[in-house]
Amino acid sequence: MEKQLIWNEVDEYFIDKLLPFDSKLNDVLSENKKAGIPEIDVSPTQGKLLYLLAKIKGAKNILEIGTLGGYSSIWLARALPEIGKVYTLELEQAHAEVARKNIQYAGYQNKVEVIVGPALDSLSALQERGLPPFDLIFIDADKPNNPHYLQWALKLAESGALIIADNVVRDGEVIDEESRDRRVQGVRKFMDMLKNDPRIESTALQTVGIKGYDGFVMSVLK
Repeated sequence: MEKQLIWNEVDEYFIDKLLPFDSKLNDVLSENKKAGIPEIDVSPTQGKLLYLLAKIKGAKNILEIGTLGGYSSIWLARALPEIGKVYTLELEQAHAEVARKNIQYAGYQNKVEVIVGPALDSLSALQERGLPPFDLIFIDADKPNNPHYLQWALKLAESGALIIADNVVRDGEVIDEESRDRRVQGVRKFMDMLKNDPRIESTALQTVGIKGYDGFVMSVLK
């Protein structure tokens, strides 16, 4: 059996066993598709992983860089205690409008704030607002800027914060130091920063499934 088919079927098996049918999350993905939003959300199993990590961490103040249609934002919001907030950053106004509708439909409009504009500008504005330090940061936006997002994460996170970055394997291209793909080079610079910064402890996991071959990095700020 072709590998991609096996990966897909195993993912579907895990979804069937471990993720009870959720009409609201399914509807969110359907609305994203209708709106023409790229189908690059985290998978259901990955969304559940974000939820569990946030819950294990006891996260109360979450930053998400890269909203898309709000699918992962909803997973993160579900993990919050009664008092808690997700601040999610989205470049595209059209995507943000869809995300806000999805978040309201899921019932988390009071727990999620969608901020529109270039993420680096939004991060600077967040710092100026004087918000409490973030205890979980999820980086899932344009990969060339990953090094800048990490710099901001280190400024805005509290000690012990969990920093997660998605799409770091790039179908294996991350090992190609000669790659002309700016996304690959952005991830490689990001990895070098993690390697050389003594304030961070990190690991990486390769993933396969309905989203193909990729992976994520998980770090803890000392």
